[in-house]
Amino acid sequence: MVTKQDTSLPLRKEVKMLGNILGEILIYQGGNELFDTVERIRIMCKSLRLHVEDETYHELKREIASLSPDMRMQVIRAFSVYFHLINAAEQNHRIRRRRDYQLNTDNEQPGSIEQAIQSMKDKQISGEIIQDVLKRLSLDLIITAHPTEATKRSILEIQKRIANLLIRLDSPLLTNKERKNIEESLYNEITTLWHTDELRDRKPTVIDEVRNGLYYFDKIFFDVLPDIHQEVEESLNKHYSEDDWNVPTFLRFGSWIGGDRDGNPFVTSDVTWETLIRHRSLVLKKYEKGLIELMKRLSHSNARTKISESVLQAVEHGEKNYITADKRWPVHNEVYRRMLAVMIERLRMVGDKNKGYGKSSQLLDDLLMIKDSIYGHHPKAHELKLLQKLIRQVQLFGFHLGTLDIRNHSEEHSAALAEILKKVNVEKDYQGLSEEKKMAILNNLLTDPRPIVLDREEYSEETREMIEVFDLIKRAHKEFGKESIRVYIVSMTRSASDLLEVLLLAKEAGLYRLHADGTVESDLNVAPLLETIEDLSNGPAILETLLDMPVYRNHLQLLNNQQEIMLGYSDGSKDGGTLTANWKLYKAQIELHDMAKEYGVSTKFFHGRGGSLGRGGGPLSRSLLSQPLETLGDGVKITEQGEVLSSRYLIKEIASRSLEQAASTLIETAANVSKRSEQGHFRDPAWVKIMEDVSAVSYKKYQSLVFKDEGFLTYFNQATPLKEIGELNIGSRPMARKNSDKFENLRAIPWVFAWTQSRQLFPAWYAAGSGLKWYIDQADSHIYTLREMYKDWPFFRSTIDNLQMALMKADLKTAKEYAALVRDHEIGSRIFTNIVEEYNLTKQVLLEITEDVELLEQTPNIKDSVHRRNPYVDPLNFIQVHLIHELREKDGRDTELLIQVLHTINGIAAGLRNTG
Repeated sequence: MVTKQDTSLPLRKEVKMLGNILGEILIYQGGNELFDTVERIRIMCKSLRLHVEDETYHELKREIASLSPDMRMQVIRAFSVYFHLINAAEQNHRIRRRRDYQLNTDNEQPGSIEQAIQSMKDKQISGEIIQDVLKRLSLDLIITAHPTEATKRSILEIQKRIANLLIRLDSPLLTNKERKNIEESLYNEITTLWHTDELRDRKPTVIDEVRNGLYYFDKIFFDVLPDIHQEVEESLNKHYSEDDWNVPTFLRFGSWIGGDRDGNPFVTSDVTWETLIRHRSLVLKKYEKGLIELMKRLSHSNARTKISESVLQAVEHGEKNYITADKRWPVHNEVYRRMLAVMIERLRMVGDKNKGYGKSSQLLDDLLMIKDSIYGHHPKAHELKLLQKLIRQVQLFGFHLGTLDIRNHSEEHSAALAEILKKVNVEKDYQGLSEEKKMAILNNLLTDPRPIVLDREEYSEETREMIEVFDLIKRAHKEFGKESIRVYIVSMTRSASDLLEVLLLAKEAGLYRLHADGTVESDLNVAPLLETIEDLSNGPAILETLLDMPVYRNHLQLLNNQQEIMLGYSDGSKDGGTLTANWKLYKAQIELHDMAKEYGVSTKFFHGRGGSLGRGGGPLSRSLLSQPLETLGDGVKITEQGEVLSSRYLIKEIASRSLEQAASTLIETAANVSKRSEQGHFRDPAWVKIMEDVSAVSYKKYQSLVFKDEGFLTYFNQATPLKEIGELNIGSRPMARKNSDKFENLRAIPWVFAWTQSRQLFPAWYAAGSGLKWYIDQADSHIYTLREMYKDWPFFRSTIDNLQMALMKADLKTAKEYAALVRDHEIGSRIFTNIVEEYNLTKQVLLEITEDVELLEQTPNIKDSVHRRNPYVDPLNFIQVHLIHELREKDGRDTELLIQVLHTINGIAAGLRNTG
């Protein structure tokens, strides 16, 4: 029997090896003094983890205070570099575990596509049900430029190279010389890492962020997504051989980067256009490379095999009309190569209406034609995977690469429309009207084919830019295809008029067209973003108002009767606490889904999850399972933000595993739901009532501290490095909406980031314990009900497991150091005591529900990782507190101190693998 200790042994050996190399480098770069200093601090922190001793604690504080600025910086960097090495080792260990499963053919890895399809077969789910599910199913993963990736690209690249070297070291076939060369390369990479600056010298531009996003499309998504689809198809053919399988493209990636205008003045219409051009440029380059590779393989001669008549005719037509003589393939009998030469040239001339491909469907048709011809003389049982992969890539990425969503704040649309309506004497004070009067005006204008927008120079700069955005979308549809921009997201949707305002602006650009004969065309899905607790509660009423309007129903009918709705995980949590926010999100989905169903409309939910637990983070597959099961069949969208991109998608094997888990979870769950017939089977109605009551108590507890304790904001600002985080150059977007210091305008990312750095992780768990404890205390049987919910309700299990993770990553002994930074000691002591009491209560309740002795007993890999990292994160926290105290004593006017604080922020983020 393999023990847990045995499975972690290779990881522990790797971490030790990397630590030894780093130790050698420290001695070489800073002498024994640096090495000994780092070791003393590490040993003291480790000792404090085992048992608190006042003498050791004060000795540690004295040691840190006595460090010279130069030595202190090197100590900070030593611990930070160590975390980059641990991250690389843990990434390799994930790959190692996956390979072990794959080598053991008798035991499919949990969460694999093979296991999911075998499970469906065992449950006697028919191929017909799976076919129907796949036709309706979609999972869109949307990458964003949310500023939560603290690690520079150059550092990530080194980390990736180190992980790849560790993978090579695992090979049992290495010679001694090869092993020595790899170890030498490891030493060189770690030395380079030591000499690489962790801080960005400037804020990235939006185009920098676009370029970073395109890296993942280029290196990972373009290859991995077709592989996932291929694996699904092969598994279905294996287990459901009686059916003919052609799996549609259900898993895609899109982007917000370059289209997300909410609170970011640097995302202009020109920047969005440049983004679309870069998208197309990359995808055309990838296709050209694929066609050239295919040309190397398809050397078939017309003298040796029969080529289809359609290919022969296409070659003759192509060489005559699309390609000059010097570009033609010289060997006449190699027909496929001749055809591919034509296709390559047409691809290079995309944009030339006469010779280039006008649409990606034309390229796809040519590839399918070649495929049909080949299978006239090639055994179908032995698929030409390179050709099939290129076909799938064209189906997935078109000529637009990834759909770009546009997002802006509802107030921006309202302000622009108010100016437009005033200019044409429709309404002098649109923004001052009641919702009922706004709706009447909007309905009249949407049912009137006449335009209301005047010449551009008539308006303010802000309104001109707003009009230009919609004109840009219209141009993009013409230039890049309608798939290039499909959705316009309205941030802070508070009422139905917020959506109709966008639809009216779309009408002025020709994206929504009302013809004289009464027919309508609509090319843009307008999606509300429901973020606050209040907005989530009002969501069903907003949707009902819209669905009762013929003008809006006509619009939806042209979009396959599907309404996309985005749900914000960050602001709701900031507004009402994590337990209440997650429950309100879950409940809103049920109510919105049921409301739309009454009108014959489906809902596609777009989950605006962050990477951290306080913003809805967690494994992708678990995120899917935690949704109301009946909503999954209509399609799902999820944001992939900041550090999530590097943790999930920097390395191809890990990206494959993450996407495999998500795809298998979605397919199997949707198929299980399709087999059910009654709503009551999705969850016990009694559980819903329990969560409603628990949420109400939790909400009251959260609000009592965050909004009703006058000292809370003082505590937050002083007991966390919030102000210092604002100096990090990790995103183009400002830290607060409207550059305001008000709490309601503070973005959720720095809110969560600051609490994470101070090891309190307050947004990820606070007030949950009070709600759950209240319910347990109502009756002796209630704890058994919660245990049943944990066992049988994926939403509740996910909620409890995320709370466990948050408590495990939090560390209140360390947090106490930050609480001491609060100048008013009464405020600091009172609020920290409140936090400690709630933490202990929450931990006690969670362990009662899970019936475990320790947190995360069911996920030992994660628990071990947190324990392994803690003694090395602690030194950075202690140093950070010392530096912040000194910096604030000087009112922030010390550049050297600030730079060192920023280095500790980066190091702690690497250690916890979370920012905001």
